[in-house]
Amino acid sequence: MASALLVFQSVEFAHPGMTTPLFTELTVHFPSGWTGIVGPNGAGKTTLLKVATGELAPQSGSVQRKGLSLYVAQRTDEAPEFFEDFIWAPDATVLKARLRISEDWPERWSTLSHGERKRAQIAVALWREPAVLALDEPSNHIDADARRLLLLALKEFTGIGLLVSHDRALLDELCTQCLLIDPPDAVLRPGGVTAALEQQDNDEKAVRHTNEALRGTENRLKAEAQRRRVIADQKASASRGSKQKKIPIHDHDGRAMRNLAKLTGKDAYSGKMVSLMNQRAGKVAAQRAEISVKKRYETGIWVDGASFIPRDFLLRLPAGSLPLGGGRQLHFPDLEIGGTSRIALTGANGLGKSTLIRHLLANLQLPEEKLVTVPQEISAEDSRALLETIKRLPNDEQGRVMTTISRLGSRPARLLESALPSPGEVRKLLLAIGIVRGPHLIVMDEPTNHMDLPGILCLEQALADCPCAMLLVSHDEAFLEKITETDWHLERDPSGDTQLTIKS
Repeated sequence: MASALLVFQSVEFAHPGMTTPLFTELTVHFPSGWTGIVGPNGAGKTTLLKVATGELAPQSGSVQRKGLSLYVAQRTDEAPEFFEDFIWAPDATVLKARLRISEDWPERWSTLSHGERKRAQIAVALWREPAVLALDEPSNHIDADARRLLLLALKEFTGIGLLVSHDRALLDELCTQCLLIDPPDAVLRPGGVTAALEQQDNDEKAVRHTNEALRGTENRLKAEAQRRRVIADQKASASRGSKQKKIPIHDHDGRAMRNLAKLTGKDAYSGKMVSLMNQRAGKVAAQRAEISVKKRYETGIWVDGASFIPRDFLLRLPAGSLPLGGGRQLHFPDLEIGGTSRIALTGANGLGKSTLIRHLLANLQLPEEKLVTVPQEISAEDSRALLETIKRLPNDEQGRVMTTISRLGSRPARLLESALPSPGEVRKLLLAIGIVRGPHLIVMDEPTNHMDLPGILCLEQALADCPCAMLLVSHDEAFLEKITETDWHLERDPSGDTQLTIKS
């Protein structure tokens, strides 16, 4: 592998049509090893990977790189470049075995699962031995066993690695530092993502505490200036009154006020104190103006304006079998989805989860508009069309969709400015537009794929509060445990067929 170098110097980048840059004055020297790139969907993580590898050029500043730089995309639509060469290369044998890649994959790319395609993408990139390797959501679609194999392969990479991932454990296991992006800022912090986010949270709390303390001081100084101004006005009024009338000899308070007014007239003490208090308040306000307090947005996606009336049953399907190809069958018992069911569909890749989902959707007993489906992958063409549909919605409905998007951690204005939303933003859009119409059932295939870490936490909370039925297909056991109540689990039996068992 060639010696590696990757340095950003005062880099600024904005996509066409954006009113503000994704990042500006970004200066960072990336060391060997893995650096996590962390931030909400639409913050510019993918853009930064493309700038780092030369697929995009910055508007200003410079990027120094040395050696081969490769970007591995989130999408798995197309087979990777040099795939055929990799399959037949003698020095690829170990890597093919490690990531379980078959020689017939190039010919049947369209029939491969997204998890298999993802392994192929990464295997080809590692085989090419780049100096800089930028991976965009490498653990999408893969099951637990494949994830373990992937982790072992990535740990052996010795170049400069940039890793965008929603997988907190993967970021913690691989990364020695993380670049936290929150446009237009980007801050490099040591450690994995857990340590980096904890330090960011502590720093933000300290900034908010300092800001509130300065706000209190500023308010007290302004209040004191106002109090002294009132006193000065009273003294001035007393002084004018004393000249107009004679104060009785026994009116000690009146005589004291007149004497104080005379003293004030000599040195203008009260007026000076008012000016001094205002000056101090101005200095504190200037200090506050230099502090950047990050805005944190409200979560919880069950917004007003949608009607949720659960039905008794959405699906009753008698026991049966489905063909899987190659003579294999998927056998299932009687299946039911009630109006508030919370079902996880689990099992290794290749056992027929997608086949079963298609069969279930074809037999649902509910109107199409009451069903929300979020597939594993959405093509770039469909993503653009979805965004245009959102832009043409009536104002009130678009407003509710954008409120939901905001509560899932993305910034609506930035999203509406984009020509092509990121895969994570597309998933949020599909979920949002369905939710505002009051769904009876939400079906999500790998719901955490492409989602940013803040978005996953928001999604966990939202689905935990879900008033309708849901069916979630996922390899993320921790995510499912927080939300679902019933597990439809697929396993391969000794004959090679798939068996579905129901566990509560």
